[in-house]
Amino acid sequence: MEHVTLTTERLILRPFEPSDAAAVHAACQEPDIPRWTSVPSPYTLHDAEQWVGTVAPEGWRDDTSYPFAVLAKDDGSLVGAMGLVRLAQLRTPERQAEIGYWTAKEQRGKGYTAEAATAVARWAFADLGVERLEWLAEAGNEGSWAVARKVGFRMEGTLRAKLVHEGTRRDVWIGSLLPSDLPTEGGRAGTARIPSPDATPYLPYPG
Repeated sequence: MEHVTLTTERLILRPFEPSDAAAVHAACQEPDIPRWTSVPSPYTLHDAEQWVGTVAPEGWRDDTSYPFAVLAKDDGSLVGAMGLVRLAQLRTPERQAEIGYWTAKEQRGKGYTAEAATAVARWAFADLGVERLEWLAEAGNEGSWAVARKVGFRMEGTLRAKLVHEGTRRDVWIGSLLPSDLPTEGGRAGTARIPSPDATPYLPYPG
């Protein structure tokens, strides 16, 4: 996939760059990020450099994940990370993907993450041909669910003992977003369409 940049009223979402390593490292020192995500703990500067310089670019190149650095327009500061994963299902009749995100502690409570997630969801539906977008989080992650709910995700239930975290099996919440759940640019829900695969320039992906 060619790199894509998305913009919202307050944010720029672009692929990670090597210069983001220090900001990513600083953000991931906050305990809630490794507690609720797959970010390792302790999280070193080398981990951040590996992520922004190798792992994230390989996701775009191989069409396995599309990670975005979320930046504030006003000062260019790192708000967090946002991305699509499990993209192999886009090459099947299921045409699904999963959204994931984390937010730097000092950027929380401003509505940034929901704003970024809405932009990524619109892009996934309109340009990638996604027909069902999933959200998964360890049961109890109320902050992540608050964001997903604001975007329009509907909770579908609990997957028992699905996640292994720090050697313990844990329950996972799952929710979904369909094109018809997402409000249009004008603010009305229920009118977003599912695009024809023939109209999406990025599909089909190579096997």
